[in-house]
Amino acid sequence: MNIRNLILPLAICAGCGIASAGQLMLTARLDSSTMLMGTRNTLNLEVVQDRGVKGRFPLFERFGPEGILTLLNDTIELDNDMKVDTTEVGSGRIQINCRVPLQAFDSGCYKLPKFVFVAGNDSVSSEELLLTVVPVAGVTADTPISPMTDVESPEDASIFDHLPDWLYYYWWIYLLVIAAGVAGFFLWKRYRSVGTILPRKPEEPPYDRAMRELRNLGECKLWENGREKEYYTRLTDILRRYLAARFGIQAMEMTSSEIMSHLADVSRDEKIPRDKMRDILDMADFVKFAMVRPLPDDNKALYQNAIDFVESTRPVATASDGKSEGKSDAGAAGVETTSAEAPENQAAPGRRGRSARNSDPDKMKSSGRGIKVGRIGRRRAGSDEAGMGKEVKR
Repeated sequence: MNIRNLILPLAICAGCGIASAGQLMLTARLDSSTMLMGTRNTLNLEVVQDRGVKGRFPLFERFGPEGILTLLNDTIELDNDMKVDTTEVGSGRIQINCRVPLQAFDSGCYKLPKFVFVAGNDSVSSEELLLTVVPVAGVTADTPISPMTDVESPEDASIFDHLPDWLYYYWWIYLLVIAAGVAGFFLWKRYRSVGTILPRKPEEPPYDRAMRELRNLGECKLWENGREKEYYTRLTDILRRYLAARFGIQAMEMTSSEIMSHLADVSRDEKIPRDKMRDILDMADFVKFAMVRPLPDDNKALYQNAIDFVESTRPVATASDGKSEGKSDAGAAGVETTSAEAPENQAAPGRRGRSARNSDPDKMKSSGRGIKVGRIGRRRAGSDEAGMGKEVKR
């Protein structure tokens, strides 16, 4: 036989073998083409492909969280509980067998869709399958349904098994509501008894408040800048608030004479330097109503009088901050005292202030705002404004 006659058939057979090696095949069949409604059937999918090539069914990617895939308007259900095995078929090829559970819930004849398998850049689809679902005998739309039986109690039953679902699952919400109600009740009781929900801020003791305000007043340097009226207004307001908090005297609504009258009543039980308070109130009235401008020494002396008055009436129970009872805070305020540092030709504040003022007439200067006066005691020489007018140099 001629060798050339053998080469041509062998080449043709080898070419056919190479072409068939990469062919992808898919076969789909049902265990039974007829099934009873509600029972289970099995869909068999057989894939033949080359070994080492990854493949997939795009349809199976639509399985839901519950592992169910519905077909034909939810008439047919595929279960994700499938079984897959692989066998060798030779020539570098394998066969993949997929057995997918299938269930139908309505009677009739159905044509299942084509199943597609994708492997690499190649894909193949199966033929359409016919399925007949037979209804259950003796059951129609008018057949009554048997009533549901009671749920059997579990073996290890507890008290929580008898709780209703709305209480078992949402108990924390009801607990928060009860806690909020109890908290609201106690807050309401506190508001009724105390008048506030939040705790009150501790009130500053009258002595500490008065000394703080006096120090702040001294640092403002009001009378040094010609603002005597504002200075004495603030000074008397500080003392009036102190009298109200310390002795219960409503001094903010009283005149100077009424304040001195109430201080006289308090002095029966406590030793109070009323002269210092009288000097301050009298000078304040002259400045505010008579447009009198005191001398710098008078301003310093009256400021010291205010500090001495507060110090001398300081409650003994609060004297635990390291300060002596009679110690003055004038140094902290930057104000000098006058009784010890006054010039030799001037007398201390009192009834002899008039002679000291007359011995130094240069200190009496008139101004457009009012009249400057000498020492504090001068204004007390007379009992009315006429007497004071005779002693003031205009």
